[in-house]
Parts: sequence; structure tokens; C-alpha cells
Amino acid sequence: MDMQKHRQPAPAKINLALDILGRRPDGYHRMRMVMQTVSLCDTVTLEEAPEGFTLSARGIVIPDGKKSLEQRAAEAFFAALGRPMPSLRVSLEKKTPAFAGLGGGSADVAALLRLLREKYAPEMDRAELEAIGGQIGSDMPFCVRGGTALAEGRGEILTDLPPLPDCRFVICKPDFDLPTPQMFARLRFEENRPRPNIDGMLAALKRRNLKDIADQVDNVFESALEPGERRIIDGIKETFFCHGALAAAMSGSGPSVFGVFTPQAGTENILETLKRRYAQTFEAKPVSRLI
Repeated sequence: MDMQKHRQPAPAKINLALDILGRRPDGYHRMRMVMQTVSLCDTVTLEEAPEGFTLSARGIVIPDGKKSLEQRAAEAFFAALGRPMPSLRVSLEKKTPAFAGLGGGSADVAALLRLLREKYAPEMDRAELEAIGGQIGSDMPFCVRGGTALAEGRGEILTDLPPLPDCRFVICKPDFDLPTPQMFARLRFEENRPRPNIDGMLAALKRRNLKDIADQVDNVFESALEPGERRIIDGIKETFFCHGALAAAMSGSGPSVFGVFTPQAGTENILETLKRRYAQTFEAKPVSRLI
């Protein structure tokens, strides 16, 4: 048995632009969004174990009789290889807030899949690894790949995009959660509602002009916020703008909010200001493709 420990960063994601086109016959929603990996990350450690599958992480509780997403992903990986799963121990060092619209849980599973490929099937191509991730969750394929990408379908159809110009993000998670199913249920698909300009974002990324990209930052989930939630989200966005942000928006289904800053803009003051009110405030940079 190989007792060596293998580690992999599990970077979070933000949604530079997020639109939802409607509900599909299978119950999923048709998504169109521009996703970006960021340097805020957990760390995933993999090692072989004496027996079974063990997941250790502070604060994570797996209900009785349920398998963790990590265990389901490992089982799907070895099923794709057509071989039995060895006994494994997986450890998570968490830094990315959970239930925050930052893809932290998906990023952990994606990092585990990259570790499994590295150790047990280095010849497996990226598309197959992404497809295994897609069996577990809609944003897993992007979290496996990383970088800057257009995600369509239910999130699993990916198109690589030009990388972001150098910039800085400040990410702030307010002190409440917004469960994703609840946010989807609140959405209304009126024809005349304002829509994020995804095509405008794609064009701006092609020009690699940070100001143009910032002008297209938008998230349709903000239209589903209730008044009390909106006050807090808008307050964080206003704080970003007061400190020189080029753009600010909620990420994913929320409630985390990110601000986009030039590399020259000092972020110490905004970090200090927001951390006085919201402990889960972080600085991050864009991250390029992971595999």
C-alpha cells in the first residue's frame, strides 16, 4: 500500500457574468455564464488507507447512509477505469466559505479527481475526467478544468476563453446563506427582464481590456434577492465602489460578492473595512487553466 500523501489545491470560482435562459425538460436550468478560477483555495490531500473510504474535514457532516460527493466521485473514477476502488483517505483543509456561490465543494471534488488521475491514470484525457465530474455536479467539469471559460447547457458544456488581464478580486461572504435550489425557485423568466450581456463579456475578454470586461460583470440571481438580502448585498457592492472597484457582483447563487480591482489599486483599506463587519473577506487573483 502506498502511504505517500498527495496534495492538490482546490481553487474557488466566481461568475464574471451569469444568465439563466429557462428550465429544461429534465428539471435542470439552461445556463450561460462566464466562469473564472481564483486563487482563494482549499487544499485536498489523498493517501491510501487500510480500509474503506474516509473523508476528514472540519465542519463537514455527512448524513447517515449518505455518501460524500468525494466518495461518489472516487467511485465514478474507478468505475470509468473498470477496476475496484482501493481504500482511500481524503482530507480537506478548508478556506473557501461553504454555501457561498464560490464552488468550494465542487472545487474540492475536482481537486480529488485531478489527484486520482495523477496517481492512478495519468493517461486519462481531460474530457473524460471532466465527464466523470459532470456525473457528480453541473459545475464540476469547469472546476476540474479551471481558467476562464464559457459554461453552457446545465454548466457542463465548456468553451475556453482568453485569460483575464491581470487584476485583483476582493471576495466578501456576508453572514447568511442562500441555498441554490431556493434561488432557482425564486427566478422568474419574463421576456422583458434585464439580462446579463454574455456576448458583450465574450467580446470584452477577446479585447483583453479590463475596464470593458468590468462593464459587463452581471448576475441574474441578483434579481431574485429579497429586500433584506438586497440591502446587504448592495451595501457590500457600494463599499467596493467607494474603494475604487471597477465592478462588483454576486457570485453564483450567492451570497458572496466580489469586487474587481486593477493590480495597482491598493486593496488593504477595503479588506480592513469589510473584515470589520464580515470575517469571511479575502483577496484573490485570477488563476489560469488547471489541466
